[in-house]
Amino acid sequence: MKSLFIDKEFLYDGTQLRSLYAYLEHKLQGDSVVSWIGPCSVSFDHMVDGEDLLDRSAIAGSKMVHFIIEKFHQNLFAGVAVQRLFSAICLDLLRNSAPDPKVSTWLRRDGDDLFFGEGKLSISIATVSPMSTLIHFAVNCTNAGTPVKTASLAEDLGIDPVFFAKEAMERLTRELHGIEEATVKVRWVP
Repeated sequence: MKSLFIDKEFLYDGTQLRSLYAYLEHKLQGDSVVSWIGPCSVSFDHMVDGEDLLDRSAIAGSKMVHFIIEKFHQNLFAGVAVQRLFSAICLDLLRNSAPDPKVSTWLRRDGDDLFFGEGKLSISIATVSPMSTLIHFAVNCTNAGTPVKTASLAEDLGIDPVFFAKEAMERLTRELHGIEEATVKVRWVP
């Protein structure tokens, strides 16, 4: 899996959650994770989550760390598993990186969502295309512009968003590499 931190801030509007986004926009071919910092505003036309569509829930934030993960030759079940694995990786990273050790007691994961106390830290969705499994995962950098009570990296946890983005991608690529290696070292059981 290849990774790239994009050093330019831009809006996530849902259109980035598509096959070959990392390749066509950032020349990163194959299994990949890209990350950048920017605002978030997803219109209902580009919303993938059926629950959010039914509830007419707004997905927005003034500044978030965004991740687009693309994994080829996988089904949606595998995509959701990678999504939850990434959420768990991010939770461990947050617990290990917060300057105040007490922060860790207020952090929790519920499925693919991360929380700090009552504040929601992250948003995420997994989907499939005919070519690949796609995941958008984002963590609030600030609490501004969000439609629900949130918590954020900088304001609540004291964690640098760029450090978080790069370290989360490194941990994900290392974990997925280890999983792939584990699949090719075992013998078939007749």
